[in-house]
Amino acid sequence: MHPFAVSRVNDVAQAVTVHARDPHVAFIAGGTDLIGLMKDRAALPEHLLDINGLSDIDRIEPLPGDGLRIGALARMSDVAANLGVRRRFPMIAEALLSGASGQLRNMASIGGNIMQRTRCAYFRDEDDGRCNKRRPESGCAALHGLNRNHAIFGWSEFCVATNPSDLAVALAAMDAIVIVQGSTGERRIAFTDFHRLPGTTPERDNALDRGDLIVAIELPGCVEARGSHYLKVRDRESYEFALLSAAAAVATDGSHIRSVRLAMGGVAHKPWRLTAAETALRGIRLDDTAGLESAIATSFTDARPLAHNRFKVELAQRIALRALQTAGART
Repeated sequence: MHPFAVSRVNDVAQAVTVHARDPHVAFIAGGTDLIGLMKDRAALPEHLLDINGLSDIDRIEPLPGDGLRIGALARMSDVAANLGVRRRFPMIAEALLSGASGQLRNMASIGGNIMQRTRCAYFRDEDDGRCNKRRPESGCAALHGLNRNHAIFGWSEFCVATNPSDLAVALAAMDAIVIVQGSTGERRIAFTDFHRLPGTTPERDNALDRGDLIVAIELPGCVEARGSHYLKVRDRESYEFALLSAAAAVATDGSHIRSVRLAMGGVAHKPWRLTAAETALRGIRLDDTAGLESAIATSFTDARPLAHNRFKVELAQRIALRALQTAGART
């Protein structure tokens, strides 16, 4: 395995300074994704900076208006078990519980979870293969290769990979905010802007720069949050990354949809909001299956499936429908 040094830091400002000045430093908390990347030689940091000693960024705290602030070092298992999360944002707890085995959830941090890198085999397994994420300007083998698990939205000729995080899909649906401490101070990044589409630079997964440290995620209170559901479809029922997933949150007037939030995983380089469907679904009865299907379909007119994943276009719409109906039953 690639040799590396490890040191610990107990101050956020110091962590930011060390990371900013040395391109060979990587933050480590739970390490559940980073160590795998290092074993696959997809990441080769020379120095791991252990941030587990940073104080006050592992808390789960209420915010005004029924929102929540979740510290970046909070563990997946603790967030999933938190009563405030389960009552106010059930889809967040469901996404976390479906996202990893119990052992991994006990170690993995919330900040690290949303930083996960793709599970594309050409990125993970091929040291000398054609992968623009792993070796920029080398090509994308998945574009015309094995792409069953890959994107149907937002891909480019440079990359067709998908984002693997279950939690990220739920956070995108909830319009979460990522709180980042960097060299120039604190900034707030809308979750829908946090992950990037591949464009011509797929090696850049997100909006973070050198020296940036995620310190928290904020969930604004919203009327749809309590009536929410996360649905994950995978090739095997035991722990596995999503083939497709959907996060749905609904507010109703009687049996009619007043407002809805829909996001999908397994379809793009980032969590994908079904904004056209969100608009089209307003006013439709929850028991009007044909109407719901038609509204959801408005977000799939620009889908671009690849050679081996055309089934995703229909399956994704069915998953979105089931997630929506389950969420609606909770309102």
